[in-house]
Amino acid sequence: MTRINQTHDASLTSWVESANGHSDFPIQNLPFASFRRKGQSEFRGGVAIGDAIVDLAALAQLSIAEAPVQQALEQAAKPQLNDFMAMGFSAWSGLRLALSQWLREGAAQQAQLATCLVSQADVEYQMPAQVGDYTDFYTSIHHATAVGKLFRPDNPLLPNYKWVPIGYHGRASSLDVSGQEFHRPCGQTKAPDAAEPSFGPCKRLDYELEMGIFVGKGNDLGSPIALDDSDEHLFGMCLFNDWSARDIQAWEYQPLGPFLSKSFASTISPWIVTMEALAPYRVAYQRPESDPTPLPYLCSADNDEFGSMDIELECFLQTDAMRETEQAPQRLSRSNFRHSYWTMAQMLAHHSVNGCNMRPGDLLGSGTQSGPEREEAGSLLELSQGGKVPLTLANGEQRTFLADGDTVIFKGHCQRAGYARIGFGEVVSTVLPAKS
Repeated sequence: MTRINQTHDASLTSWVESANGHSDFPIQNLPFASFRRKGQSEFRGGVAIGDAIVDLAALAQLSIAEAPVQQALEQAAKPQLNDFMAMGFSAWSGLRLALSQWLREGAAQQAQLATCLVSQADVEYQMPAQVGDYTDFYTSIHHATAVGKLFRPDNPLLPNYKWVPIGYHGRASSLDVSGQEFHRPCGQTKAPDAAEPSFGPCKRLDYELEMGIFVGKGNDLGSPIALDDSDEHLFGMCLFNDWSARDIQAWEYQPLGPFLSKSFASTISPWIVTMEALAPYRVAYQRPESDPTPLPYLCSADNDEFGSMDIELECFLQTDAMRETEQAPQRLSRSNFRHSYWTMAQMLAHHSVNGCNMRPGDLLGSGTQSGPEREEAGSLLELSQGGKVPLTLANGEQRTFLADGDTVIFKGHCQRAGYARIGFGEVVSTVLPAKS
């Protein structure tokens, strides 16, 4: 697993003053995105530092780096990060180290890099990578159990859950970056007491609090990725909202799983926090001793010691009425990625064990990250107990599922004693009325 190095030193400060003490983007983070200045047409790679962005295309033109770092910089400066992702860990780490050194207080390169800074307030984002394939996993046992109880009270977990990292192939074309607005989906639903299904707008629209995991370097068809080789293949993480039409899903998901209930929209945060930046927040992978030991290709000492990640996650809701009265978004729940039953390395190893070839920019969804307590639920389906118990908001409004005009906001951060707090920014998306 990726080890801690000088870039994680909590005492580091930057000559970019807004980075010092920044809640998400201090010098210890340095996440990547694709951005452009508002009003301009050309996107390029960027790295967040405080409230600013290092324009990597402008930086590459300065030619201040030695050959290996310059090559990585030129790839990272492209409109999307796929070619940079394909270079592998040594290139990712080398560029991150150089950026850390150039942005530190007292760096000789300050004057040159200062010309490459752009305010985050003046930009817009696109998908940081071209996602060729997207797979959504189901890694929270607490979410799986809570949802299973709604449909199978006596047998909430299916027999394979504790043996196999469950996933399904999602739709990459409807993935978009924070700020996405989408129309309420329409589809077939069937009420329990109805003789036939009907067609119309979804009535049980839900969010899912997830993490997105970007694949970097790929593998050849027929050559599985070993569990302990994941560092060479996993580039970084983002926040991920995997929207769900629960009533459409209930009618369509048997026997082959989600289809139109999931393919209408999914939203990610613009910033990818690299796996190297996340190294200090790795924690031990744990599961109850009474549970079965995973098969050998899903087990290793490194995965046991460092496989999980301590990421605090929060979900907020802002309704039309709240916006009209200038009320701040209300937090609905708070959870942690460490509750995941399967690790990222296990997801990747299982995905490729049959010889499936992963490609740079492929996206893995973690599945809804719910914790063991009700207030840690990562979806309205759980918070409202399947729509039976409405949530009452501070302004008196009630929700079992989402209404038109609702905006959902996810935030996430990592912190640990002796290390700087780093964050993921936020992912924001709004539900529009169904198209007639």
